[in-house]
Amino acid sequence: MRIPALLAALALTVLAPAVPLLAKVTLAASTPAAGAKTKAPKTVTLSFSEKVDPATASAAIIMTAMPGVPNHGEMMMRNFTAKWSADGKTLTLTLVRALPAGTYDVRWQAAGADGQAMKGTVTFTVG
Repeated sequence: MRIPALLAALALTVLAPAVPLLAKVTLAASTPAAGAKTKAPKTVTLSFSEKVDPATASAAIIMTAMPGVPNHGEMMMRNFTAKWSADGKTLTLTLVRALPAGTYDVRWQAAGADGQAMKGTVTFTVG
């Protein structure tokens, strides 16, 4: 019988908007921006699309290339502190010393209200 199936489909269509959609946290912006060339930053900011649970979040700054050094291996930068904004959407990494010339990845992981961990990378150049 097609009528019960049609009624079930209509019921789901009517009820679906009442169920809130769980959005996944995404990176809304960063400073420096992805692909940017900048001069010796002392801060890196990551702004997310929604409030992040700090217990699920992490960020790493990794130098991936250095001018004049062929085959430069990845080097983890450890000279920064991390602080969340009051609204829980922006993570600021404050460096003790400005980043030297090179190419960097900022690798992040975070989860929002849905609890699903998302991750990404922002690459920029200091020169």
